[in-house]
Amino acid sequence: MHPRCWGFPSLPGILSLALFVAIPMAAQEPSPTTPSEGQGDLFNRVIANQKQSEAELNQYECTQHVERRRTGNDHDPPDTKVWRVFPTGTGTDRIALSTDGKPLNAESYRNDLEKLERYLVWVAQDGSAQKEAYAKAERKRKDRYELIEATHQAFRFTFVGKEMRGDRMLLRYTMVPNPDYKPTSRNTILFTKVRGTLWIDEQSSELAKVEGSVTEDVSLALFLAKVYKGSHFMQERYEIAPGIWEPTFEQYDFDGRKYWMPFSIHERTFYADYKRVGPPKEAVEVVRAELNKPRTEAPQQ
Repeated sequence: MHPRCWGFPSLPGILSLALFVAIPMAAQEPSPTTPSEGQGDLFNRVIANQKQSEAELNQYECTQHVERRRTGNDHDPPDTKVWRVFPTGTGTDRIALSTDGKPLNAESYRNDLEKLERYLVWVAQDGSAQKEAYAKAERKRKDRYELIEATHQAFRFTFVGKEMRGDRMLLRYTMVPNPDYKPTSRNTILFTKVRGTLWIDEQSSELAKVEGSVTEDVSLALFLAKVYKGSHFMQERYEIAPGIWEPTFEQYDFDGRKYWMPFSIHERTFYADYKRVGPPKEAVEVVRAELNKPRTEAPQQ
Protein backbone atom coordinates (compact mmCIF):
# COMPACT_ATOMS: atom_id res chain seq x y z
CA MET A 1 0.00 0.00 0.00
CA HIS A 2 1.31 3.42 -0.90
CA PRO A 3 1.26 6.36 1.54
CA ARG A 4 0.06 9.05 -0.85
CA CYS A 5 -1.96 9.59 -4.00
CA TRP A 6 1.28 10.77 -5.54
CA GLY A 7 4.65 9.05 -5.09
CA PHE A 8 8.29 9.94 -5.53
CA PRO A 9 11.43 7.91 -6.23
CA SER A 10 13.25 6.94 -3.03
CA LEU A 11 16.18 9.28 -3.54
CA PRO A 12 14.46 12.65 -4.05
CA GLY A 13 11.48 11.66 -1.92
CA ILE A 14 12.47 13.64 1.15
CA LEU A 15 13.31 16.67 -0.93
CA SER A 16 10.03 16.51 -2.83
CA LEU A 17 8.02 16.12 0.36
CA ALA A 18 9.63 19.19 1.82
CA LEU A 19 9.21 21.29 -1.30
CA PHE A 20 5.68 20.33 -2.34
CA VAL A 21 4.07 20.17 1.08
CA ALA A 22 6.04 22.12 3.62
CA ILE A 23 7.04 25.26 1.73
CA PRO A 24 3.52 26.66 1.43
CA MET A 25 3.20 26.44 5.22
CA ALA A 26 6.20 28.61 5.99
CA ALA A 27 6.80 32.16 7.17
CA GLN A 28 3.85 33.93 8.70
CA GLU A 29 5.36 37.25 9.70
CA PRO A 30 3.71 40.41 8.32
CA SER A 31 5.55 42.24 5.56
CA PRO A 32 5.09 45.83 4.32
CA THR A 33 4.89 44.51 0.76
CA THR A 34 1.91 42.23 1.38
CA PRO A 35 -1.70 43.05 0.43
CA SER A 36 -3.91 44.90 2.90
CA GLU A 37 -4.59 41.69 4.81
CA GLY A 38 -1.80 40.64 7.17
CA GLN A 39 0.36 37.86 5.76
CA GLY A 40 0.02 35.97 9.02
CA ASP A 41 -3.78 35.75 8.70
CA LEU A 42 -3.53 34.62 5.09
CA PHE A 43 -0.96 31.92 5.73
CA ASN A 44 -2.84 30.67 8.78
CA ARG A 45 -5.76 29.96 6.48
CA VAL A 46 -3.47 28.38 3.88
CA ILE A 47 -2.12 26.09 6.60
CA ALA A 48 -5.61 25.09 7.73
CA ASN A 49 -6.68 24.45 4.15
CA GLN A 50 -3.59 22.36 3.42
CA LYS A 51 -4.23 20.16 6.44
CA GLN A 52 -7.84 19.76 5.37
CA SER A 53 -6.68 18.77 1.89
CA GLU A 54 -4.42 16.15 3.47
CA ALA A 55 -7.39 14.69 5.34
CA GLU A 56 -9.72 14.80 2.34
CA LEU A 57 -7.19 13.10 0.08
CA ASN A 58 -7.51 9.98 2.23
CA GLN A 59 -11.07 9.60 0.94
CA TYR A 60 -10.56 10.29 -2.77
CA GLU A 61 -9.40 8.01 -5.51
CA CYS A 62 -7.72 9.41 -8.61
CA THR A 63 -5.90 8.47 -11.79
CA GLN A 64 -2.15 9.08 -11.82
CA HIS A 65 -0.37 9.47 -15.17
CA VAL A 66 3.43 9.50 -14.83
CA GLU A 67 5.79 10.43 -17.66
CA ARG A 68 9.48 9.72 -17.14
CA ARG A 69 11.74 11.62 -19.51
CA ARG A 70 15.40 11.58 -20.45
CA THR A 71 15.71 15.36 -19.96
CA GLY A 72 13.46 18.14 -18.75
CA ASN A 73 12.86 19.27 -22.35
CA ASP A 74 12.17 15.82 -23.78
CA HIS A 75 8.82 16.01 -25.61
CA ASP A 76 8.61 12.27 -26.28
CA PRO A 77 8.71 10.46 -22.92
CA PRO A 78 10.13 6.94 -23.32
CA ASP A 79 8.31 5.63 -20.25
CA THR A 80 4.68 6.32 -19.32
CA LYS A 81 2.78 4.64 -16.50
CA VAL A 82 -0.87 5.07 -15.51
CA TRP A 83 -2.35 4.01 -12.19
CA ARG A 84 -5.71 3.97 -10.50
CA VAL A 85 -4.88 5.17 -6.99
CA PHE A 86 -7.35 4.13 -4.29
CA PRO A 87 -7.29 5.16 -0.59
CA THR A 88 -7.27 2.36 1.98
CA GLY A 89 -7.40 4.23 5.28
CA THR A 90 -3.76 3.40 6.03
CA GLY A 91 -2.34 4.51 2.66
CA THR A 92 -3.24 3.96 -0.98
CA ASP A 93 -3.35 1.04 -3.37
CA ARG A 94 -2.34 1.41 -7.03
CA ILE A 95 -3.76 -0.64 -9.88
CA ALA A 96 -1.92 -0.45 -13.20
CA LEU A 97 -3.88 0.81 -16.21
CA SER A 98 -3.10 1.23 -19.90
CA THR A 99 -2.04 4.64 -21.22
CA ASP A 100 -5.65 5.38 -22.18
CA GLY A 101 -6.82 4.74 -18.62
CA LYS A 102 -8.39 1.32 -19.25
CA PRO A 103 -7.55 -2.00 -17.54
CA LEU A 104 -4.48 -3.70 -18.98
CA ASN A 105 -6.17 -7.07 -18.68
CA ALA A 106 -9.73 -7.77 -17.53
CA GLU A 107 -8.83 -10.77 -15.40
CA SER A 108 -5.79 -9.25 -13.70
CA TYR A 109 -7.74 -6.03 -13.12
CA ARG A 110 -10.49 -7.99 -11.40
CA ASN A 111 -7.92 -9.84 -9.29
CA ASP A 112 -6.48 -6.49 -8.20
CA LEU A 113 -9.95 -5.26 -7.24
CA GLU A 114 -10.61 -8.42 -5.25
CA LYS A 115 -7.33 -7.97 -3.35
CA LEU A 116 -8.28 -4.35 -2.67
CA GLU A 117 -11.72 -5.44 -1.44
CA ARG A 118 -10.17 -7.95 0.97
CA TYR A 119 -7.80 -5.35 2.35
CA LEU A 120 -10.57 -2.79 2.85
CA VAL A 121 -12.64 -5.40 4.71
CA TRP A 122 -9.64 -6.27 6.86
CA VAL A 123 -8.61 -2.70 7.65
CA ALA A 124 -12.17 -1.75 8.65
CA GLN A 125 -12.08 -4.31 11.49
CA ASP A 126 -11.17 -3.40 15.06
CA GLY A 127 -8.28 -5.72 15.81
CA SER A 128 -4.79 -5.17 17.18
CA ALA A 129 -3.17 -5.55 13.75
CA GLN A 130 -5.52 -2.94 12.29
CA LYS A 131 -4.81 -0.57 15.15
CA GLU A 132 -1.09 -0.94 14.53
CA ALA A 133 -1.57 -0.26 10.80
CA TYR A 134 -3.47 2.93 11.58
CA ALA A 135 -0.89 3.89 14.22
CA LYS A 136 1.89 3.51 11.65
CA ALA A 137 -0.02 5.74 9.22
CA GLU A 138 -0.59 8.26 12.00
CA ARG A 139 3.13 8.32 12.83
CA LYS A 140 3.91 9.13 9.20
CA ARG A 141 1.31 11.88 9.24
CA LYS A 142 2.77 13.24 12.49
CA ASP A 143 6.27 13.28 10.96
CA ARG A 144 4.86 15.12 7.96
CA TYR A 145 3.20 17.75 10.12
CA GLU A 146 6.35 18.16 12.22
CA LEU A 147 8.24 18.91 9.01
CA ILE A 148 5.55 21.44 8.12
CA GLU A 149 5.79 23.09 11.53
CA ALA A 150 9.57 23.32 11.21
CA THR A 151 9.16 25.58 8.18
CA HIS A 152 7.40 28.38 10.09
CA GLN A 153 10.64 30.26 10.42
CA ALA A 154 12.51 28.75 7.46
CA PHE A 155 11.45 31.18 4.71
CA ARG A 156 10.75 34.83 4.10
CA PHE A 157 7.91 35.65 1.72
CA THR A 158 7.41 38.81 -0.29
CA PHE A 159 4.17 39.70 -2.03
CA VAL A 160 4.93 40.68 -5.63
CA GLY A 161 1.51 41.05 -7.24
CA LYS A 162 -1.63 39.42 -8.54
CA GLU A 163 -2.33 37.47 -11.71
CA MET A 164 -5.25 35.63 -13.27
CA ARG A 165 -5.44 31.87 -13.81
CA GLY A 166 -8.58 31.27 -15.77
CA ASP A 167 -11.31 33.13 -13.86
CA ARG A 168 -9.46 33.01 -10.50
CA MET A 169 -7.24 35.73 -9.06
CA LEU A 170 -3.98 34.47 -7.57
CA LEU A 171 -1.67 36.20 -5.08
CA ARG A 172 1.97 35.72 -6.00
CA TYR A 173 4.79 35.50 -3.43
CA THR A 174 8.51 34.99 -3.79
CA MET A 175 10.19 32.87 -1.13
CA VAL A 176 13.78 32.89 0.03
CA PRO A 177 15.51 31.16 2.95
CA ASN A 178 15.40 33.03 6.25
CA PRO A 179 19.08 33.72 7.13
CA ASP A 180 18.20 33.59 10.84
CA TYR A 181 16.72 30.10 10.59
CA LYS A 182 18.66 27.29 12.31
CA PRO A 183 17.88 23.82 10.90
CA THR A 184 17.09 21.21 13.53
CA SER A 185 17.42 18.04 11.45
CA ARG A 186 18.91 16.56 8.29
CA ASN A 187 15.60 17.18 6.50
CA THR A 188 15.16 20.80 7.52
CA ILE A 189 18.62 21.66 6.16
CA LEU A 190 16.93 21.43 2.76
CA PHE A 191 15.02 24.63 3.50
CA THR A 192 18.23 26.65 3.54
CA LYS A 193 19.01 25.69 -0.07
CA VAL A 194 15.76 26.39 -1.89
CA ARG A 195 14.06 29.48 -3.28
CA GLY A 196 11.10 30.00 -5.55
CA THR A 197 7.56 31.31 -5.96
CA LEU A 198 4.11 30.34 -4.79
CA TRP A 199 0.62 31.39 -5.82
CA ILE A 200 -2.39 31.48 -3.48
CA ASP A 201 -5.99 31.61 -4.66
CA GLU A 202 -7.28 34.96 -3.35
CA GLN A 203 -10.89 33.87 -2.95
CA SER A 204 -10.31 30.59 -1.08
CA SER A 205 -6.83 31.04 0.47
CA GLU A 206 -5.85 27.73 -1.13
CA LEU A 207 -2.41 26.96 -2.48
CA ALA A 208 -2.75 27.08 -6.28
CA LYS A 209 0.85 26.61 -7.42
CA VAL A 210 4.39 26.36 -6.09
CA GLU A 211 7.69 26.14 -7.94
CA GLY A 212 11.31 26.57 -7.07
CA SER A 213 14.91 25.54 -7.53
CA VAL A 214 17.74 24.14 -5.46
CA THR A 215 20.31 26.91 -4.98
CA GLU A 216 23.14 24.76 -3.61
CA ASP A 217 24.02 21.07 -3.82
CA VAL A 218 21.98 19.14 -1.24
CA SER A 219 23.58 16.15 0.47
CA LEU A 220 21.26 13.33 1.52
CA ALA A 221 23.47 11.41 3.89
CA LEU A 222 20.81 8.77 4.51
CA PHE A 223 21.15 7.76 0.86
CA LEU A 224 24.87 8.63 0.47
CA ALA A 225 23.65 10.89 -2.30
CA LYS A 226 23.55 14.46 -3.48
CA VAL A 227 21.00 16.53 -5.43
CA TYR A 228 22.73 19.16 -7.53
CA LYS A 229 22.20 22.89 -7.66
CA GLY A 230 19.68 23.87 -10.34
CA SER A 231 17.31 20.95 -9.75
CA HIS A 232 13.76 22.22 -10.23
CA PHE A 233 10.28 21.36 -8.99
CA MET A 234 6.71 22.61 -9.42
CA GLN A 235 3.17 21.63 -8.48
CA GLU A 236 -0.24 22.94 -9.56
CA ARG A 237 -3.47 22.52 -7.58
CA TYR A 238 -7.10 23.05 -8.57
CA GLU A 239 -10.50 22.73 -6.92
CA ILE A 240 -11.49 19.13 -7.72
CA ALA A 241 -14.79 19.30 -5.76
CA PRO A 242 -16.53 22.18 -3.94
CA GLY A 243 -14.05 23.40 -1.35
CA ILE A 244 -11.57 20.56 -2.07
CA TRP A 245 -8.22 21.47 -3.67
CA GLU A 246 -5.76 18.78 -4.68
CA PRO A 247 -2.73 18.45 -7.01
CA THR A 248 -3.46 18.10 -10.71
CA PHE A 249 0.11 18.34 -12.05
CA GLU A 250 3.64 17.96 -10.71
CA GLN A 251 7.01 18.15 -12.37
CA TYR A 252 10.48 17.74 -11.02
CA ASP A 253 13.84 17.66 -12.70
CA PHE A 254 16.56 16.41 -10.36
CA ASP A 255 20.19 15.74 -11.22
CA GLY A 256 22.75 14.39 -8.81
CA ARG A 257 24.61 11.29 -7.74
CA LYS A 258 23.97 8.23 -5.58
CA TYR A 259 26.80 6.02 -4.37
CA TRP A 260 29.11 8.03 -6.68
CA MET A 261 26.94 7.15 -9.68
CA PRO A 262 25.25 10.05 -11.52
CA PHE A 263 21.47 10.06 -11.86
CA SER A 264 18.96 12.23 -13.70
CA ILE A 265 15.26 12.12 -12.81
CA HIS A 266 12.77 14.00 -14.98
CA GLU A 267 9.13 13.26 -14.27
CA ARG A 268 5.78 14.84 -15.04
CA THR A 269 2.75 13.55 -13.17
CA PHE A 270 -0.86 14.33 -14.00
CA TYR A 271 -3.76 13.63 -11.59
CA ALA A 272 -7.34 13.35 -12.84
CA ASP A 273 -10.68 11.64 -12.21
CA TYR A 274 -10.81 12.47 -8.52
CA LYS A 275 -13.81 10.73 -6.95
CA ARG A 276 -14.78 10.53 -3.31
CA VAL A 277 -14.99 6.93 -2.08
CA GLY A 278 -14.93 7.65 1.65
CA PRO A 279 -13.29 5.71 4.49
CA PRO A 280 -12.75 1.94 4.17
CA LYS A 281 -16.29 0.93 5.24
CA GLU A 282 -17.71 3.09 2.45
CA ALA A 283 -14.90 2.50 -0.05
CA VAL A 284 -15.36 -1.27 0.05
CA GLU A 285 -18.91 -0.80 -1.26
CA VAL A 286 -17.54 1.17 -4.22
CA VAL A 287 -15.22 -1.73 -5.05
CA ARG A 288 -17.97 -4.33 -4.57
CA ALA A 289 -20.32 -2.43 -6.86
CA GLU A 290 -17.68 -2.54 -9.57
CA LEU A 291 -17.01 -6.23 -9.01
CA ASN A 292 -20.73 -6.94 -9.26
CA LYS A 293 -21.02 -5.41 -12.72
CA PRO A 294 -21.49 -7.85 -15.60
CA ARG A 295 -18.14 -9.08 -16.91
CA THR A 296 -18.89 -7.53 -20.30
CA GLU A 297 -19.31 -4.07 -18.82
CA ALA A 298 -16.09 -2.10 -18.81
CA PRO A 299 -15.27 -0.18 -15.60
CA GLN A 300 -15.70 3.56 -15.77
CA GLN A 301 -12.55 5.64 -15.32
